[in-house]
Amino acid sequence: MKLFKSLKKTMISLIAGVTVGTTALAGISSLSNQKVSAASLPGQTDTGLNLDVKAAIAVDANTGQILYAKNAEQVLPIASMSKVMTAYLVLQAVKQGKLSWNQKILPDSAAQKVSQDTTLSNVPLKEGQRYTVKSLYQAMLVYSANGAAMALAGAVGGTQKNFIDMMRKEAVKMGIKDSEWYTANGLANGEVGTGKYPGASDSAENKLSAKDMAILAYRTLKDYPEILETTSIARMKFNNGTSETQMENWNWMLKGLAKAYTALPVDGLKTGTSDSAGACFTATVNKDGHRLITVVLGAKHASQEDLSRFEQTQKLMSYCYNSYSYTDIAANKTFSSAKTLPVYHGKALSVGVNTKEATNIWLKNTVSASNLTATVTADKKLTEKHKLLAPIAKGKTVGTFKVTVKGQDLYYLDGSNALTLKAKTTKSVDKANIFVIAWRTITGKNY
Repeated sequence: MKLFKSLKKTMISLIAGVTVGTTALAGISSLSNQKVSAASLPGQTDTGLNLDVKAAIAVDANTGQILYAKNAEQVLPIASMSKVMTAYLVLQAVKQGKLSWNQKILPDSAAQKVSQDTTLSNVPLKEGQRYTVKSLYQAMLVYSANGAAMALAGAVGGTQKNFIDMMRKEAVKMGIKDSEWYTANGLANGEVGTGKYPGASDSAENKLSAKDMAILAYRTLKDYPEILETTSIARMKFNNGTSETQMENWNWMLKGLAKAYTALPVDGLKTGTSDSAGACFTATVNKDGHRLITVVLGAKHASQEDLSRFEQTQKLMSYCYNSYSYTDIAANKTFSSAKTLPVYHGKALSVGVNTKEATNIWLKNTVSASNLTATVTADKKLTEKHKLLAPIAKGKTVGTFKVTVKGQDLYYLDGSNALTLKAKTTKSVDKANIFVIAWRTITGKNY
């Protein structure tokens, strides 16, 4: 009896110690993480594809997986592809209720004057005439109207300078760290008259890398997929109040235009052309339900009729669809290499995990889906002593899978070299009682 009382007293002391220790350590420990570092892209991911452009990239529009890259991190002029950022900020303002599509705005003097320059892509805006946000937005995206872009910038930002500052801030928010922004339309700073950005040279122009341009397009399609309703318009008219301008989309890969290709149903986004930029094109295509984003910078531009950027884009898109297999990763998938996570103070010492949501990965035709392997990391906020803290509910998101492929390098727009997926529990785990916890402490199995 004395031995029992002594053992009971010892157990109570241990339990108290465990309780105090648990409180003191709460929130400090976390499961160790096999970190996936930001990887610089190689100069060219596949030397077998010869694109006659300065830089290029192809990206999955769902996951940001990079399927091809050539000089993709080199910062270069982007010309009128800048209008994708202007469109993003207009769509944002409409969503936030700061603008409405039927709202009529008066273009400022700088926008009105630029719109009259017939050497540039434009719809003429009359002095003192108001135009709906929607009509200017359509003119900007379909016909690359430079004055219309500036009119929208003035409506969103109040001034051209304020709008450019907004472009710069939004770029950083998107993860675009090395870019230059001076105009809302992509013209050189000195070409927008009184709308030029103060303190910058007249030759200053908007610049991004192909990768960053892909980030901009990726973010736009994620946040405002309705942009495709406009970028897919091949032809339409603009009414400036006294006359109409017939607008044909500069994206000649659209159905019914010069470089349309039935096998590649392109529906956006934006071209860009200047002496310094050459011919550029940020495109998107949805083939068999699998959407890609491509960017080509610095294609040849011998004349207004030069089709080089579209030919290079078609070549890049075809390469992706022909060289890769689109592979679905289902929700509730379990990886043999990452089936469980350890549990602290649970009735069970581990818990099964699987994928929370379905996603996809592009695998080279030489690689099998059996080559997928994964590691799993617990959310630090849910852990103690490097383990998930019980109790744990079934179906709870508790961590992250990092999926890699044997025999294939992976690259993503966020700099990762693995596919990231949320991990959830396959069952619940109750907390162990104090006696079990104490006994594990005595035996050195302090779970």
